Amino acid sequence: MSATADHAEERTNPAARLGFQPEQVVQELGFDDDVDQELREAIQEVIGQDLVDEEYDDVADAVVLWFRDDDGDLTDALVDATTYIEEGGSILLLTPKTGRDGYVEPSEISEASTTAGLSASKSVSVGKDWSGSRLVTPKAAKSKR
Repeated sequence: MSATADHAEERTNPAARLGFQPEQVVQELGFDDDVDQELREAIQEVIGQDLVDEEYDDVADAVVLWFRDDDGDLTDALVDATTYIEEGGSILLLTPKTGRDGYVEPSEISEASTTAGLSASKSVSVGKDWSGSRLVTPKAAKSKR
């Protein structure tokens, strides 16, 4: 694929824009019937395989965490998600957009991320109803050698 085609895909496929790569193992947590199916399919298209669920018993390259305000404690969910990824992996935290059921305040996301030892590297709109925050471990952010 040419560089031009790569850049075109990054603009049109939200999963490529979010940094997902072919052959990554991506674990999905918090799946429910309200998730954005188009985004899930886009991620699967980029990685070339299905997302794995919480039953997956090995280490993943990345985690997609769907989280709504009534899902419990966000800090706990993020800490749990970090146990599923290898060092240098990232978590895509997906929360409902403003005005949608389950909306999570940005200040809560920021506080929970910091408490869980994560750094936000990118926030994006990923669909009609969901916003995404790409979170990385401090080691991943610092150790790019």
